[in-house]
Amino acid sequence: MSLAKLPNNSGAEQSFISHLIELRDRMIKMLIAIGIVVLLLFPFANDLYSFVAEPLIAQLPSGSTMIATQVISPLITPLKLMLVGAIFLAMPYLLYQFWAFIAPGLYQHEKRFAVPLLVSSIALFYLGVAFDYYLVFPILFSFMAATTPADVVMMTDMAAYLDFALTTFFAFGLAFEIPVATVLLVMIGIVTPDGLVEKRPYVIVGAFIIGMFLTPPDVFSQTMLAVPMWLLFELGVWFSRLMLRQRDSETELVKSIQPPVDKSPQPPFAKRGLNAPFDKGAPVVTAPPQTPAPASRVETSDHPINSVEAKLLRANRLRELNNPFAVRQILYEVLEEGDAEQRAVARNILAQLDDD
Repeated sequence: MSLAKLPNNSGAEQSFISHLIELRDRMIKMLIAIGIVVLLLFPFANDLYSFVAEPLIAQLPSGSTMIATQVISPLITPLKLMLVGAIFLAMPYLLYQFWAFIAPGLYQHEKRFAVPLLVSSIALFYLGVAFDYYLVFPILFSFMAATTPADVVMMTDMAAYLDFALTTFFAFGLAFEIPVATVLLVMIGIVTPDGLVEKRPYVIVGAFIIGMFLTPPDVFSQTMLAVPMWLLFELGVWFSRLMLRQRDSETELVKSIQPPVDKSPQPPFAKRGLNAPFDKGAPVVTAPPQTPAPASRVETSDHPINSVEAKLLRANRLRELNNPFAVRQILYEVLEEGDAEQRAVARNILAQLDDD
């Protein structure tokens, strides 16, 4: 085989390598951002731990303090919290780098859908951590201090407390992501809002079961996690109904714009295509090949257009009405059903929409 006949994959390989290089550069930027935040937090490592431990220290009996049962716990525990705190504070920038890496591969309407979900997921995670620290911790530690036996001194190990605090922070942060998860499941078609409403009793029971596993075995902390999870589930159902209503209105607009169809009676073999019934007594007539009508022209001749051409016409009409969401829905169907030329037209229109 000669070299001239070898397939040329250098372009694909260079594209793949360029993506790897970009991913490496963005990961380096993420690590640098975390390192900068770590350096900024290093002088305040002990103060940061004191801030996180404040809800427990406030409920300790008079004269009691936290203890360290391991030799290096006073050094390692604040440093561990400092590293986790650096990732926590740098999370918006880390997600921005992740978003900047995948955004070029998304269409414009996908970007408009993903950005609100990304921002709301970050805000809800922070809100869940704040809810745990400012509302759940004081009630929980007050209950634990009140139920401690009289002959037992409450002196918690600092490393054990940090592990407990980080676990509950993560649990409440994930629990507050329920609206985002609900909207995503509905938008991709796995569930429906009505189906979720029918399963509401199971969701409430499941929320209390999750609260039982993720919180200490007391009714207060379980309720403080289960009730917000249920309310956030209801919020997610409401938002999913709102988004589906908007999408259905866009779909109805697409269906309402139809190309004109010639319904006048056709004389025998005068305007029939190749699928017309064969009459033995009449001469065989071959329909002349029809050239596809340009997408910019409204079809008004007696020759009907096929469904893909009709979709291209509707896409152009909807584009004139400034409805890019509906235009993209139709063009995606053209990419699946059309021939090479029609797919090229659809890709060209999609590229123009992305540039707008």
